[in-house]
Amino acid sequence: MNTASRTITCAHLIGSAAEWSTKARRIMIAGEDIRSVGAADGGNIDPLLVLPVLVNAHDHGRAIRTSSIGAAGKPLESWLHHGALFPSVDPYLAAAVALGNSALGGAGVVMMHYTRVQGFTDLPTEATEVARAARDVGVRVGFAVSMRDRNPLVYGASEPVLSALPPDSRAEIERRFLRQPLSPKDQIALVDAVADAAAGPMFDVQYGPNGVQWCSEALLEAIAEASHRTGRRVHMHLLETRYQRAWLDAAYPDGGVRYLDSIGLLSPRLTLAHCAWARPDELELLAERGVTISVNTSSNLHLRSGIAPAAAMVASGCRVALGIDGRALDDDDDSLRELRLAHLLHVGTGFRTVVSEKQILQVAFGNGRLSVTNSLRGGAVEPGAPADLLLLDWAALDDDGLRDNLDPVDLLFSRATARHIREVIVGGRSIVRDRRVLGIDLDAARRDVLAQMRAGMAANDALAAALPALDRVIAQCYEPDHPCC
Repeated sequence: MNTASRTITCAHLIGSAAEWSTKARRIMIAGEDIRSVGAADGGNIDPLLVLPVLVNAHDHGRAIRTSSIGAAGKPLESWLHHGALFPSVDPYLAAAVALGNSALGGAGVVMMHYTRVQGFTDLPTEATEVARAARDVGVRVGFAVSMRDRNPLVYGASEPVLSALPPDSRAEIERRFLRQPLSPKDQIALVDAVADAAAGPMFDVQYGPNGVQWCSEALLEAIAEASHRTGRRVHMHLLETRYQRAWLDAAYPDGGVRYLDSIGLLSPRLTLAHCAWARPDELELLAERGVTISVNTSSNLHLRSGIAPAAAMVASGCRVALGIDGRALDDDDDSLRELRLAHLLHVGTGFRTVVSEKQILQVAFGNGRLSVTNSLRGGAVEPGAPADLLLLDWAALDDDGLRDNLDPVDLLFSRATARHIREVIVGGRSIVRDRRVLGIDLDAARRDVLAQMRAGMAANDALAAALPALDRVIAQCYEPDHPCC
C-alpha cells in the first residue's frame, strides 16, 4: 500500500451525503487516510469534482457479461441456469477482470457474493487467488461464500421439472444441477476455512446464503448462530421476484421475514440484496433490526424482476445501499450511471420529493460500506477518514461552461458517467487513472479469460442444447395458467 503524502486541489467537493460545496478545496492525504480538508486559497486549482468513492453493495464478480452466452432478456428463474454455460477459468484472472471493471466504473468498495466457483482447487485456495486479485486491483472487497442446500431447479421439488424434460435434456440437467450438498455444519466450516486462508484488512469474508428459497431452515439457523458467535457478516438475496414472494408466503404463513427474525438472522450484520417485493411491515422490521438492503435497480430491470420500493425503504428508516449485481443499465459496471438511474426512478414526481439528493448520496457511497467491509468507517471526505476518493473531470462534466456556480450534485445526477472519471483512489493509493487500471494489465487479463472461455465452450454444448427445454418447463411451473409443479 502506498504510504506517501499527497495534496489534491479541486474546484468542487461533495464531502459527504449532507455537505457539498462549489468552492475550491484542498485535500491532504497522509498514507492511507485523509489528514485535512480546507479552503484552497490561491495557486492552481485542478478542474475536479471530488467525492467519496462509490460502493457496489451487491455483485457476484463475473468477468464476462451473461448476455454474451445468450442469457439476455430472461427472467431470473430461467437466467440463473444459463450461468453454467461459462467454462471455468483461472480464478485470479476472472476476479482481476471483474474487480478491474468495477474500479473503472467508479466503485472502490465491492461486494462479491461468490456463487460461481471455478473449482480447480479447494475453495480456500481459490479464495486466496481472488484476494490476491483484489489487492492487485486495489479495491476493498466483501467476499460472501455461496451457501445453499435445496431447490436446485425451481422453488420446489425437482422431479416434476425433470419428468417434463426430454430424456437427453433430463440427463444433462440432472448431471449439471443435482448434486448432494454439504451439511450445514460443513458449510459453516468451509466459510471459516476461507476466512482463515484469505481474509484481511481489505478482504472481508462473510457467510453467503443464496436465499431463503435455496437454504434449508437447518442451514439458515446454523448461519444465524455462527454469525452471532463470530461477528461475521451475512449477505443474502431476499424477495427478488414475485415468484419468490409467492413461495415465501406459502412456506411461511406467519411471515418469512419474521421467521428470519425468530432465528436471530435479522441484525446489523445482515445485508439483503433486492427486497423488490418486500411489504411495508417487513421493511419496518428490517429497519428496526438495522439490516442493510442493497437495491439493484438495473439488474432488476434486465431480469424482469420489478422495481424495488426504495422510497418506502427510506421512509421506513431502512439502511439502503446501491448494488449493480453484474447487470448495469448498459451491461457494464458504470456505478455513476447506476447512481443517476436510482435517483431518477425514486426521487419522486412533480414538486414532491420522496427521496432527496442527500439520501441518494448516502445510498451510493455511505450505507454500503458496512455491508462490504464490516466497518462503518469511511464514506466521507473528512479528516481521519480513509482516503477513498473519486475524482471526476469537472471540465468534461461541465463542458458547456456557461456558469461558474453550478451545483455539483445537479451535474452529478444529470450527466456523470464512467467516462468522466479522472482517478480512483482507495486507501491513499491511486488504482485508476485516465481510464486505466494501474495495478494490473486489464486488457491482457480479459484476453486471457476470453481465450480460456472460448477453448472451453464446446464442453458445454450438451447443456446449451438442453437449456431451451428447461426454460420452457420452468416458465410453465411459475405461470399459474400453465402449472406443472
